[in-house]
Amino acid sequence: MPSRLVLDTNVCLDLFVFADARCAALLEALRAGRAEAVTRADCRDEWLAVLRYPQLALDEARRARAAAAFDAHVRCLPAGGLPACEGAALPRCADPDDQKFLELAWQSRAAWLLSKDRALLGLARRAQRAGLFRIGMPQQWTPS
Repeated sequence: MPSRLVLDTNVCLDLFVFADARCAALLEALRAGRAEAVTRADCRDEWLAVLRYPQLALDEARRARAAAAFDAHVRCLPAGGLPACEGAALPRCADPDDQKFLELAWQSRAAWLLSKDRALLGLARRAQRAGLFRIGMPQQWTPS
């Protein structure tokens, strides 16, 4: 069974826009089916919005390729199939916009939340102590 992962938006940029070599093993695992990345509608919406940020300077063709690569490698879970997070022992992220990635990792029973965000990475020990999921950078991930 493939390792289930949640990828934050910065990791998706490295994978699907910048082709960051530090994410090569992760991309290969996704392609080979050794890892399964999941998302939900609000996380995917953020991804699509970020692709339009002026500082990325992506033309329409490049945005379309990045969106298609995301959709090819990241499965969007149906909202109705996800448990509510009320009562979950989730740590609170200092950045409220990133809380959704913690929720998704818990809801999907992911083994890992891969991130480059300091606020999320700062919760790694707390999440692991609570027996939730691991939080780390893409290069720290190893298939289980």
